[in-house]
Amino acid sequence: MQRWRGLEEIPGDWGRSVVTIGSFDGVHLGHQLIVNRAVARARELGVQAVVVTFDPHPSEVVRPGSHPPLLAPHPRRAELLAELGVDAVLVLPFTTEFSQESPQTFVQQVLVDALHARLVIEGPNFRFGHKAAGDVALLAELGRAADFEVEVVDLQVRGAAGGGEPFSSTLTRRLVAEGDVAGAAEVLGRPHRVEGVVVRGAQRGRDLGYPTANVDTVPHSAVPADGVYAGWLTVLGRPGPLLPDAGQGGRMPAAISVGTNPTFNGTTRTVEAYAIDRVGLDLYGLHVAVDFLAYLRGMEKFDTIEALLDRMADDVKQARELTE
Repeated sequence: MQRWRGLEEIPGDWGRSVVTIGSFDGVHLGHQLIVNRAVARARELGVQAVVVTFDPHPSEVVRPGSHPPLLAPHPRRAELLAELGVDAVLVLPFTTEFSQESPQTFVQQVLVDALHARLVIEGPNFRFGHKAAGDVALLAELGRAADFEVEVVDLQVRGAAGGGEPFSSTLTRRLVAEGDVAGAAEVLGRPHRVEGVVVRGAQRGRDLGYPTANVDTVPHSAVPADGVYAGWLTVLGRPGPLLPDAGQGGRMPAAISVGTNPTFNGTTRTVEAYAIDRVGLDLYGLHVAVDFLAYLRGMEKFDTIEALLDRMADDVKQARELTE
């Protein structure tokens, strides 16, 4: 799959495309409906399927300081879209100047001149252009004049998550913030993931017999509520020679702690993952992913180290059983 940042990276000989536009944060099941439709129609028409998205999130430019928690950083988003069969992802830098472009200018510069759209597929609530002035009706009108069609797909999916709310990135962020990672997984179609680089922490886990990977998460990451979770730890960066058990990108069952370590009067919120039954791992400096499968318990302050160790043993036992 090709990845472009900005219009200037699109090959000059790029042909006709089926295009869909949006933030696609999380690439949840609703997003997948639209993307799958775009890929299917592209195959029918014998053209390429292109996803157009934005960085940073438009709200951060329009309302500075309002950047929502990210369900997936752009590299992860691209991986998920590639798995769905997308041929190219175009990330448009979202600037103040870009935000002030009219719907007509956006269509001409992006869809017509750059991507040579033959078909554009969107959800019914799609908006574009300065102050979100454009909607799917205007897009269809502009398409008739520019030789592309518009197809509207209802991307709403419902399930038990969120009490039956339509699946959305907003709902997923709320479920993650509440620690309902099982509900978030229902919306996403997979466990919620947090990525980052392993850094040195206080190393208390090592002293207690449970060495953890302290993950410095990607900025704006949607980190679950404080508590203990079952899940997996995966090495995304190049494994070093001291990873005999993980293997190349191996997924390891893990007990995961999110919080400030109240037993030790901590003040910094961290994400720490203990790779269950793995010995001799040296993950410092590696890029890893933490996938959250199940919420086990809330964060607690224990009166003694012994009480903490007893509870950690129970946490690991539960996590091991859930991830077998």
